[in-house]
Parts: sequence; structure tokens; C-alpha cells
Amino acid sequence: MKLIPFGFRGIDIRVITDDQGEPWFVAKDVADLLEYSNPHEAVRTHCKGVREILIPSSGGEQMTKVMPERDVYRLIMRSKMPAAEAFEEWVVGDVLPTIRKTGSYSKSLSPAEQLLANAQLLVDMERRQVQTEQVVAGIESRVANVEQVRYLDSMPAGFESMTSIRARINLRHGIPQWVINAVMRDIPGALLPFAMVRSKHADDGGQPYAIWPKSDITRRFDRFAAECTFVTAERATHPDIEQGRFKLRLRTSA
Repeated sequence: MKLIPFGFRGIDIRVITDDQGEPWFVAKDVADLLEYSNPHEAVRTHCKGVREILIPSSGGEQMTKVMPERDVYRLIMRSKMPAAEAFEEWVVGDVLPTIRKTGSYSKSLSPAEQLLANAQLLVDMERRQVQTEQVVAGIESRVANVEQVRYLDSMPAGFESMTSIRARINLRHGIPQWVINAVMRDIPGALLPFAMVRSKHADDGGQPYAIWPKSDITRRFDRFAAECTFVTAERATHPDIEQGRFKLRLRTSA
């Protein structure tokens, strides 16, 4: 077996390739990165193909739990942390192609194996596209409840898309992506979009996207943060978030 360390946002993710060149991810590395409160329990509950092998460490070889690629996706899909989506894209777009291109396989991929690898990448891309379309469909359904749906050719100043909202509000309050999604779409007080902006790639199947006034979004999340109750120095709860505790930055007085 061959140990290949990869770095994701400064965190080491160890990957083992077996004699057939199949990648096996160190289970604890993946669960820790995805911020499961009990990594061992998460692996035991959600992963089906885990096995223990001897791998090198600073203190010598030690028995370590590793998981196949499919179990990595199981943990990603069940994680509510912001890093989950980026980690999945990194695994699919960087780790697996690197393993397949650097000669880690004991032999070159056959045409059939290459076709299978490409098919897996296509399946992952299509799954993310379906998720995106479902989100857009939900937004459009809510927009349809207003008297007239606005469609614009470009986004005016002072407005922002969902992608921008996630990044800005996370920076402002430290709120994770899944909570931002819930505040925007699910819990009472969710703001209807101001308009839908037509995609510049509409001819290629690009979907329109919703935009909101930046000032309204700022006030909404400032109010949401003020309504939260801290249970630890970094974790809070909110009466409308049924999943329990989530990260929130404690704001200090100026």
C-alpha cells in the first residue's frame, strides 16, 4: 500500500492506495474535517466499508480505520458544515484525478476503467446540478407567490445572490452554510427574493438566480444572531433551528 498525504485548507487528509490502486481515506481525518462532534460514532453509523490497516505514523506503524470513496460521500452528504461541499469538490476534482494521474495505480487504466472513472465524475456533477436545480425551483416557487415575478438581465448595485450571502454572512457572524440556508428559505421571517436574474449562459442550460437587497439581508441576519442563545463560547441555538447547536461568533461591543 502507498500512503499519499493531501492538504485541504491546511488540514492533512491521508489517503492510502491498495495493491489495485483503489483509494482509501483515513476515516478520522475525514470525520474531523467535516466537524462531526463524535467522529468515531459518525464513522460507525454511516460508513459501510470501513476496515483497519497498518499505516506509518510518527510513533511507528499503527492500526488505523480507513474508508473507501463511497463512504467519504456518505459522510459528506450527512455533514451540515460549510466545508462539506468544498471538500466534496476537492475530492472529486483534485484528489481522485491526482491519484489516477500520478501512477499510483499498479497499471494504467484500461479504456473500460477510464470510462467508469469518468462516469463517476459525471454522476457527481449531475447530483450537484440536481441539488442546485431543486434550490432554484424552491426559490422560484416562492417568488411565484408575489404578484409579479421580476426577471432582470443583470444584478443591480446593492443586491446579492445566495452565493454572496453565504460568504458574507459567514464572515460577518460565523454562521455555517446550512443555517444560512434555513434562515433564507425555511424558518419564519424568510425574505422573498427581489427578482430573478437571467443567466448569461441560458442558451447552454444556465438557470436564473435569485437576488436580495443587501441591506435587508444584513438586518435579517443581525436580528437572527441577536435572537440566538450561546450554550458554549462558540456554539449557539435558535428556537427556529430544530437541528440544535451551530457555530456563531460572539459579537463584542465596540
